[in-house]
Amino acid sequence: MPVAVYVLGLSVFALGTSEFMLSGLLPPIAEDMGVTIPQAGLLISAFAIGMVIGAPLLAVATLRLPRRTTLVSLISLFGLGQVAGALAPSYELLFASRVVSALACAGFWAVGAAVAIAMVDKDQRARAMAVMIGGLSIANVLGVPAGAFLGEHLGWRSAFWSVGAASAIALAGILVLIPKIPLPAEKPRLGRELRIYRDRQVWLAIGITALAAGGVFCAFSYLSPLLTDVAGLDSRWVPWILGLFGLGALVGTTIGGRVADAHLFGVMLWGITASTVFLAALALLAGTAAAAVALSFLLGFSAFFTAPALNARMFNVAGAAPTLAGATTTAAFNLGNTGGPWLGGTVIDAGLGFSATAWAGAAMTVTAIALTAIALRLDRRRPHPGTTRVVASSESAPTTASVSA
Repeated sequence: MPVAVYVLGLSVFALGTSEFMLSGLLPPIAEDMGVTIPQAGLLISAFAIGMVIGAPLLAVATLRLPRRTTLVSLISLFGLGQVAGALAPSYELLFASRVVSALACAGFWAVGAAVAIAMVDKDQRARAMAVMIGGLSIANVLGVPAGAFLGEHLGWRSAFWSVGAASAIALAGILVLIPKIPLPAEKPRLGRELRIYRDRQVWLAIGITALAAGGVFCAFSYLSPLLTDVAGLDSRWVPWILGLFGLGALVGTTIGGRVADAHLFGVMLWGITASTVFLAALALLAGTAAAAVALSFLLGFSAFFTAPALNARMFNVAGAAPTLAGATTTAAFNLGNTGGPWLGGTVIDAGLGFSATAWAGAAMTVTAIALTAIALRLDRRRPHPGTTRVVASSESAPTTASVSA
């Protein structure tokens, strides 16, 4: 695996920490800003909305720009967004800073994923994406619990300052370790890349990814109050349990990334089914502290076990448009990360309680299983052409391979 892929994974650590750390900071943010916990939860949706909008827009805007320069610009903007969040005097400005940070994060994911996939062969796509997703897993193991710890002891703003510092380190790594990638002989054309949206398999992949991610994050976004108000745990345990979710994510990513290239649909079906079972169990057993803790680990495992396969599937069905494939995958995941917390907040506002968010999430993942079965049936019907090498971005290494996550 090229060292540049690992550099991108390390950069994703900073992005992922910012994206997910609010799960452990909702109560102090809500208290400081004078809003309810569901309103604070909308800050998670704000980030996800920025990712949904920003991924395709920035992918198109940077289609012919140098990849390394684009990555440097986006990680810099992301870091500034963290500083703005740390200084935000009101809920509205904090909301705006989350959207700006998300736009930069989305662009980085879209471009970074295309570059990572371009540097490996087709049978290593899921493993390459597992390295990048591994950055998210480590963010959940270390970054998110650290953010919750800082929020508990130094105030929630300290978590934003820490992510800003991590972004500066990521910027240094990109400048030093990612080489300048030469422009391809033929520049990417937007019209050609947009043709991927004519394929119903692309839309199925979007739906599966959004529902699988949204189902888990419908419950995960409100895991902190669920653990304290329903399971009865002291708030000081929340960072450790969030870290346990992240540990499960790291283990799941590692195993899923190695298995998915050979058993793509198997990983998708079994992983999403496992998430459904764990969500239902959480809804039923949330009042038992030991069960809630164990299921936090298992949900992290099942969600991230599936993630490399979901990424790979999109690149497989949209390989002719690698930049937009990466952007579409990012947007799909964050459609789920938008809809999941929103649905969870709606359930809470309806007076059904924090544990009901897990039932709502399970309904989303059941739908994802149905769409996966349809995609598998269609996939078996259509011919599979031979693998061709494609360029993954407006810059690509001379030995680029066909694209997939």
